[in-house]
Amino acid sequence: MSETILSIQDLGKSFGKHEVLRKIDIDIKKGEVICIVGSSGSGKSTLLRCINKLEKQTRGKILYHDKEITDVQSHINDYRSKVGMVFQSFNLFNNMTVLGNCMLCTRKVLHLSKKEAFDRAITHLKEVGMAPYINAKPSMLSGGQKQRVAIARALCMNPEILLFDEPTSALDPEMVGEVLTVMKELATTGLTMIIVTHEMAFARDVSTRTIFMDNGYVAEDATPEILFKNPKNERTREFLSRYLAG
Repeated sequence: MSETILSIQDLGKSFGKHEVLRKIDIDIKKGEVICIVGSSGSGKSTLLRCINKLEKQTRGKILYHDKEITDVQSHINDYRSKVGMVFQSFNLFNNMTVLGNCMLCTRKVLHLSKKEAFDRAITHLKEVGMAPYINAKPSMLSGGQKQRVAIARALCMNPEILLFDEPTSALDPEMVGEVLTVMKELATTGLTMIIVTHEMAFARDVSTRTIFMDNGYVAEDATPEILFKNPKNERTREFLSRYLAG
């Protein structure tokens, strides 16, 4: 049986009196590709932000290899180097080139030599088809290209888990496919991935587990074969009704 990398236990998150996450229990095993689906406002992105410690949970624990991540910033930085994140809005540094964006964190956080950082950046930019653009600034790129650079930058850290927060939601429809193709290829490499997405066909075809969230809860956690063909939960069936009808 694959080892559990991340364990989320009784996780809750409130903003004032508004409870966004309620009693979340999820174990993530090495090599899993988990897609999280659900209506807007169901807590999907907040869950990802709590996992990456961008938000502090109100209750519960997040264990990485059986150790709880403390609020000490140095511990959080080390943890984030292993649990990376790709954002929907790219978060590239506009004053730096594509190559500079990909080399920065490996130089500053991992303390790689300039050559090591360069070699790693080129390797991953080739992987996402962006090596020809190493000297371009983000303002010169399309949305799909920016997101592919953001993925390459995250891969440069050699993460054990990579989180994707609706990585295609800010893209024009014609650019969605190029990013999903890169992610499909990544899913075949054995990289552990947790993906918040509205792309139902992608979730069905790529995930090893699909989680449906509703009103802050995990309403259903199943293989894509079960969740998309024979969901057990009434709210899951209701959410997927249009997709299932198609």
